[in-house]
Order: sequence, then C-alpha cells, then structure tokens
Amino acid sequence: MNVLTRQLLKTFLSVLPIIIIILIANFFIADFAPSLIFRFGIGAVLLIIGLSFFLIGVDLSISPLGNLTGLNLIKTNRLWIVIGGGLLLGFFVSLAEPGLLVLASQISQATADMLNDFFIVLFISIGLAIMVAFGLLRIIYRWPLYIVLLVLYGLILVLSLFSNPVFIALAFDASGATTGISVLPFILSLAVGISSLRRDSKASEKDSFGLVAVAATGPVFAMLILGLFNHNVSFSGTFEPVVTDSRILGPFLQTSGAIALESILAILPLIVIFLVAQLISFKLNKAAFVRILKGFVYVYLGLFLFLVGVRGGFVDIGWEFGRNLMESTHPAVLFIVAFMLGALTLVAEPSVRVLTLQIEEVTAGYIKPKTVYTALAIGVGLALLLIAVRITWPEIAVWHILLPSFAIALALMFFTPKIFVAIAFDAGCVATGPIIVSFIAAFVQGMANSGGSLATTADSFGMVAFVAVLPIVTLEILGIIYKVKTVKGGV
Repeated sequence: MNVLTRQLLKTFLSVLPIIIIILIANFFIADFAPSLIFRFGIGAVLLIIGLSFFLIGVDLSISPLGNLTGLNLIKTNRLWIVIGGGLLLGFFVSLAEPGLLVLASQISQATADMLNDFFIVLFISIGLAIMVAFGLLRIIYRWPLYIVLLVLYGLILVLSLFSNPVFIALAFDASGATTGISVLPFILSLAVGISSLRRDSKASEKDSFGLVAVAATGPVFAMLILGLFNHNVSFSGTFEPVVTDSRILGPFLQTSGAIALESILAILPLIVIFLVAQLISFKLNKAAFVRILKGFVYVYLGLFLFLVGVRGGFVDIGWEFGRNLMESTHPAVLFIVAFMLGALTLVAEPSVRVLTLQIEEVTAGYIKPKTVYTALAIGVGLALLLIAVRITWPEIAVWHILLPSFAIALALMFFTPKIFVAIAFDAGCVATGPIIVSFIAAFVQGMANSGGSLATTADSFGMVAFVAVLPIVTLEILGIIYKVKTVKGGV
C-alpha cells in the first residue's frame, strides 16, 4: 500500500463519523433535501482526497521549510536577524490565511462595513508577527512558558476592561482563525527548528511547543486595541450567503474560482520564503529542492479540493442541520448532538493530525496521538455544547463562559507538567481549523437564525473562542492524569 493510499484510508476513517451523524440526522431529525445529501456526499469525497493530498504535502514541504528556517535563523547567532525573521515570517504567512480571510469578511458584513475586511487582516497579521518574534525570543532566552502566558493573558484581561465589548468575542475568534491551515504547520515546525539546537533535550522537547500559543495572542491584542478606538461599532449587519446556486454541482462550480485564488495566496508567502531562503542560506541540492516544490503542489491541490468540498458540500447542510435541530428537538437532545458533532468534527481537522504526529515524534512516543485526539475531542465537544446552551439562552454573554474557562486554564498551568501546558495552548489553536470555521460555524449560525432561537447575528461570534479554550483545559487535565500515573508507577 503506497503513501497516498494509506493516507486516503486514514482520512476516510477520520471523516466517516461526520458522514454517519449527518445520515442519521437525515432519517431522524432534519429530513434534508436530496440535493443537499448529494452535495454533502460529493463534498465528503473532495474533502477526503484534498485532506490526504494536503497532509502529504505538509510532510514534504511546510514541515521541512519550518525546520530549516528555524535552524538557519538561530545559527546566525544574531538577535536582530531572529527578531526580524520572526516579524517578516509571521506577517507574510498570516496575511493570506484562509480562516482569517473568511472571518474578516464575516466581521465586515456583521458590522455593516464599519470595519473594513482588508484592514482587519492587515492589523491582525501585524499582531501575529510581533508575537511570533516575541515567541522566538522566549525560546532563545528560555523564559518559562507558563509565566509568559500568565503575563500576556493578564494584559489581555486589562485591555478587555477598556475595549469595546463587541470586540472581545471577535478578538478570540481572530486568534483561532489566524492560526489555521497554512500558518500553524509552519509555526510548529519553525519552533522545532529553533529549539532543536538546545543541548538540554528536555528543554528542547518543551520548547518545540508553545510558539503557537504565544503567537496566538497577537490577533487578540490586535482586535482589542482596535476596540479601544472603535467604541461606536456594533453588529448591525447580516450575513450574506457565499453560495447562491442551489443545483447539485452549482455550489462547487460557483466557489471553485475564488477558492483556487485563495489557495494559491495561502501558500504563496511560504513558497516565496522558501525560494529566497534557498538562494541566501539553504543551498539545498536539486533532489531536496524539487522534493519541497513537489510538496507545495500537493499542498495547493489538497487545500483547493478540501475547501471546495467543505464550502460546496458541508456549509449548507451544516446550516440546515443547526436550524432543524434547534426547531424540532428538546434542548437535552440538542446539547447531546452538539457535543457529539463537535467531538467527531475535531477528528477530521487537518492541522490536528499535524500536531499529534509532531507530539509523538518530539516526545519519542511518550504521548500517543490517540490520547491527544481523545482529550481534544472532548474539549471541542464541550465547546459546541456550551455554544448550544448560549444560543438556547442568549442572555448568557460570551464572557460568562470565556472568563471562567481561561481562568481555569491559567490556574491548571501550576499543576500540569510544563510540556503539557505548551501542548495544550498550541492545541487550542489547532482545534479551530477550516472544518470548525466553516461547517461548524454554519451549524451554529443555523441554530442562531432558527425560528426556535432568540439569538442574533452577534451570537454567531465567540464560537471559535469557545473551541479554542476548552481543549486547553481538557489537555491540561490529561497532563495531570499522566503526572499522577507516572508517580504511581514509580517513574
């Protein structure tokens, strides 16, 4: 069995639970139109093929590029080069992140264009770039991650007190959306490259994680600072559908042109970084150079097919599923289904696979991918359950859930093994991938816009934030369990 066949089988098995739950919902809850079911089936096939190509491409191109970049930055032994490299890499990689582009468009629509989507992307990219550079400094100077995160989130709390309340949900949503399908694999591998030269293997192991967690605070700071100067912004607009063609193949054809451009823009910064670095410092031989370029072709094809499948086949059925579930079931059933859907969707997220494999590799198999998947799935399931609770009772504000959740996450840092702290905060960003941002977002919007809900456009935001914070808590609890078992085992 070759690499592609194995990857297709793995991806099919990871997407299968979503397919099953939609088919069960069709018979017992929603009774979807036949065209929606056919589109969902086509979308699932495209998603499986696309995700398989993408993950193979990441192994061939993005991961080696990040490792090489990190190694070459640290080998210069010049602090200004490391800082400048972090700023440039963070800015250009995030500038075309698909998840960020989608969120910025949604924010612009929801605020009736009071906030320009291009300005949002630009400002958030600057925030991410600054914190990527700061995260690299943390690794170099060996600042404890839990202290750094405590200080950063303390500053975020202070900013939240003075910023426009509307921007609190937007800020944490922006953090999850920015660390997405193109940004995250590169930053993860960049951290491995930077930390691999540490002589202390334990320190190197811990520093391989945490860069994403620090970088993810950049978009939060950016949006909260915007909120300081935009107190008159409110959610006065409505979402406009991206897809208006109701034919079976229509949505795929309608979105493919924009997605083709979006996909090339998403990986173009990485290709430019690779070509410039090859000329200046990498000096790879022809075989290695061609291998990475071939990997970028796989990434592009995979990203294109994946996004076409999700947006053409998953978004509409997600919206209908949420609306029907909200209108036709008891809240208890709604909460159970929301938990199951969140947990099962997490398994199909591409960046989660990248992170879990890296965790297994860096920890020499000590932390198994299945264990991490389970903790993450529980976290995302709880997140979607709480979102359903909030839409059922809109008087529950975003901060009523976010503030205690982050407080618990920060408190658990003092009891969790430090490597689990780094992994947990990275994983919170990983969980908010393209399926969550598109399919689950459509599901949430369907619930919020159903006849059985009193929710508004504003209640659609905060969803990504919930998905980002709950997995942090569940993974930290997993770390405590590992710690207890290790002590009992006498290790």
